Amino acid sequence: MDKIQVKNPIVEMDGDEMTRVLWAWIKEKLILPYLDIDLKYYDLGLKKRDETEDRITHEAANAIAKYGVGVKCATITPDESRMSEYDLHKQWRSPNGTIRGILDGTVFRKPIMVKNITPFVSSWTKPIVIGRHAYGDVYKAIDFKVPGAGKVEVTYTPEDGGEPVTYQIHEFKDSGVVMGMHNTDKSIRSFARACIAMALSEKINLWFGAKDTISKVYHTRWKEIFAEEVEKRKADFEAAGIDYEYYLIDNAIAQAMKYEGGMLWACRNYDGDVFSDMLASGFGSLGMMTSVLVTPDGKFEYEAAHGTVQRHYYQHLDGKTTSTNPVASIFAWTGALRKRGELDETPELMHFADTLERSVLELIEAGFVTKDLAALVTPKATEFQTSENFIEGIRRKLEENLGQQPLQAKAS
Repeated sequence: MDKIQVKNPIVEMDGDEMTRVLWAWIKEKLILPYLDIDLKYYDLGLKKRDETEDRITHEAANAIAKYGVGVKCATITPDESRMSEYDLHKQWRSPNGTIRGILDGTVFRKPIMVKNITPFVSSWTKPIVIGRHAYGDVYKAIDFKVPGAGKVEVTYTPEDGGEPVTYQIHEFKDSGVVMGMHNTDKSIRSFARACIAMALSEKINLWFGAKDTISKVYHTRWKEIFAEEVEKRKADFEAAGIDYEYYLIDNAIAQAMKYEGGMLWACRNYDGDVFSDMLASGFGSLGMMTSVLVTPDGKFEYEAAHGTVQRHYYQHLDGKTTSTNPVASIFAWTGALRKRGELDETPELMHFADTLERSVLELIEAGFVTKDLAALVTPKATEFQTSENFIEGIRRKLEENLGQQPLQAKAS
């Protein structure tokens, strides 16, 4: 079979530790033998970020802005122990946070569902995508202990020299605590637009929940902005056959627990922090969850939702085999390839991405699994595969599903 010609480049960002090892195997066995593709490569491994003083992360983000689609391996966000281990100049920021900030993007997580892994919530028969706003609120709040009786006030001073306005938060009779938090119309609007772009891309209903009955100004402003942005895309929603629903946040939770799934749930910062972990656990495994960054103007960056699997990497360095789950990393590639095919109007590339995903799911459903999945599948698997064997099994299944003669995997 001739290789599929990919019209436009994809930005590829390499990563760290065991996921970096898996990344190379995935490219070697599942991507490069089948695609003639221009990968704009950026090494976001921790040492390279340190060597370039993190310029390479900025360059990668700008490349995504240029080409529209990126795919990223998991990376280390260094702490003090990593500073020593890698002899770093400083504790560099999270690459995901840097890229998100440059692109003004929103991260969406989506579970990968297979027939023989049953969600813990029995009503969930379709994936629930969760989008978390990542600016402000509690995470940029000012809070402090009030030592004793007294007034706490907040004052707005207009930049144009107008009269300051002061609001009393509380007159304390004794000690206590207080918090002041904020958000901006610009940030909320960007989040709403990214959620709308993602819902239209996936052709799934969009939910948003807040507590405007209690927070009559703060939460109501979120509700207003979402309604304004959805109204601007009303025709697009109708063409895609999807709807927008606003719920009080407590009702959204109640509805989600008995809903079949198949929607995008847009969450404010704290809500998204909590509910994304709930969904990951409810669907079974963080190793079976994808992550995609979407910008308000429709740029996409795909990656796995999990980390770099440090423990398995040390085993790998010791020459031991590991059974590390590569599924989320494979689905990062398929997500990027499908989006590239959609944007370039290349149906054969979209078909390849679909076929690779189907090959992975069919293997798992046949009981061919890595160690972490062995206990999750029904019936429980009696044996599990090494990482290399699992990827090789996917390659064989892919060949079968593509209906072609086996190709020699070419080195990356």
